[in-house]
Amino acid sequence: MFKSVLIANRGEIARRIIKTCKRMNIRTIAVYSEADAQSLHVKEADEAHLIGPARVNESYLNVDRIIEVAKESKAEAIHPGYGLLSENTDFAKRIQDEGITFVGPDSYAINQMGSKLTARQTMEKAGVPIIPGTNDPIPTAEEAKAFANKISYPVMLKASHGGGGIGMQIVNSDEELEKAFESNARRAEQFFGDGTMFIEKVIEDAHHIEIQLLADHHGNVLHLFDRECSIQRRHQKVIEEAPSPLITEETRQKMADAAIKAAKAIDYKNAGTIEFLVDENQNFYFLEMNTRLQVEHPVTEEITGVDLVEQQLKVAYGDELSLKQEDLLIQGHSIEARIYAEDPKTFFPSPGTITAISLPEDDFIRHDIAVEANYQVTPYYDPMIAKLIVKGNSREEAVANLKKALNHYKVEGIKTNIPLLNDIVDIQAFKEGNTRTSFIQEHILINK
Repeated sequence: MFKSVLIANRGEIARRIIKTCKRMNIRTIAVYSEADAQSLHVKEADEAHLIGPARVNESYLNVDRIIEVAKESKAEAIHPGYGLLSENTDFAKRIQDEGITFVGPDSYAINQMGSKLTARQTMEKAGVPIIPGTNDPIPTAEEAKAFANKISYPVMLKASHGGGGIGMQIVNSDEELEKAFESNARRAEQFFGDGTMFIEKVIEDAHHIEIQLLADHHGNVLHLFDRECSIQRRHQKVIEEAPSPLITEETRQKMADAAIKAAKAIDYKNAGTIEFLVDENQNFYFLEMNTRLQVEHPVTEEITGVDLVEQQLKVAYGDELSLKQEDLLIQGHSIEARIYAEDPKTFFPSPGTITAISLPEDDFIRHDIAVEANYQVTPYYDPMIAKLIVKGNSREEAVANLKKALNHYKVEGIKTNIPLLNDIVDIQAFKEGNTRTSFIQEHILINK
């Protein structure tokens, strides 16, 4: 096994990776910006290196500096976590060229799935169901309108290289589409360096469900069941759970089979996730593949007992998967609530100093957290500061446990989305597991 791993990330995911590495007796190397000098991941790693100023482009996206630190610290591998450089093809290739192991798939697989258009084309060839839409770039708003009228509104306008909701917008008319096309293309160019746009048909009353995969270098690919991730705001997830309360066992197996087929189509290796949209009739359509660890991975760990970071490290080292599909079982139900430093009414970030924090503790609770009292939440990074994960023997028990935990979760000094999470848990549709992607719009925003 690796003797040392550099973690090219920050916050709670860096701490999460450090935890597994310590259990596996792997030396951990943290990197940090000037704004993160007192962060928990810096304190907990075996060694830590400053890589630049607060701004992400000058620190956590500074590939040259990160590789320089990896060489200086004699890191045998680099774990990218999620976000930041985790799905950057050039970063993965640079690491490989330097003789350092990238804890993730190879640059070819990242590149194949990095473009949503290329991913659609690849999945269609592999026989995985895709959402009706364009498989080629749409260069102008006029051509976009022509195609939208062909398949009928509403349609989803998408940036091929977008993410986190950037460059995405549902449009309902020619007028909306004309206004949205240029602005979304411009934002995609600004954030991702590529303004290529395409269109997909909106799947009405959709559920967002994903399949967790593991694949090794010996031809083995297996799934770790599904996660329901439908509760979102601005196309970013708020609450996730495993397994999905919507799908039948038959649909679960069909989706898992399709996900494995998708991974094999690009000779995928390491942990990855296939995301699907599922309609009310349980028809499912490929949405995208995330070639990295997911923010919501803890709910899968809770229902399977599998440490996904450990599996990532073993696969990257070259080990064959010791897990067998027939040995994996769903054990209970798990729900994750993302805690954001943001105004629960506007969803705008809420930077500032956390003056006090009090976390609920119980056997059914897990905390993946990035902050502590007197921590300064800056405007430079994603506003997610923690994840509250609960488990129960049934979904009903997990929902009750989530409610109990939220009632005792206190963060003072800044605004958080905890009031929003409490509102969601109290809604009957959530209690019943009817959590479509329009959930917040239908049950929260409509009352404001």
